[in-house]
Amino acid sequence: MKLTTPTDQELAQMSQWFVDEKNLRIWSGPKFRYPFDQATFKADLSMERLPSFCLKYSEPATDVERNLLVGFGQYYLRAGRCHFGRLVINPDCRGQNKIADLISLLADKGCADLKVNELSLFVFNDNHKAKSAYEKLGFVEAIYPQEMPMEGCAYMTKTDLT
Repeated sequence: MKLTTPTDQELAQMSQWFVDEKNLRIWSGPKFRYPFDQATFKADLSMERLPSFCLKYSEPATDVERNLLVGFGQYYLRAGRCHFGRLVINPDCRGQNKIADLISLLADKGCADLKVNELSLFVFNDNHKAKSAYEKLGFVEAIYPQEMPMEGCAYMTKTDLT
């Protein structure tokens, strides 16, 4: 697996994964416009200020794998940690532990870029599958050091990156 810079075509493909406003909000947070078009979807991702990456298969890959967008994620510095945002796996790839690949690659890149060695993310409390996946990867619930930016979320951190 590898991280690549998102293309407009990949962003268009990814936007189709969000079939209703509820699914979009769980992923994007409250400031994303809905309904969206391709221009607003791309603009609301704020890729000019948030490092943003697609998860793709690396070579050697089959023709199908080579063209498949597996996932997407962003990172930035928040509370002294490499904080992940807008993590998503292609619905056709869920249940295959691809989130572990995405987080591992984003962690390597983000921690090196931001010069930190801890990770964090927010997850809605009722997003049980995502929360369970993060726990399996070593994330634990923690107290957020400021006022929580969204209600109904857990703040999770990972300090042991070995």
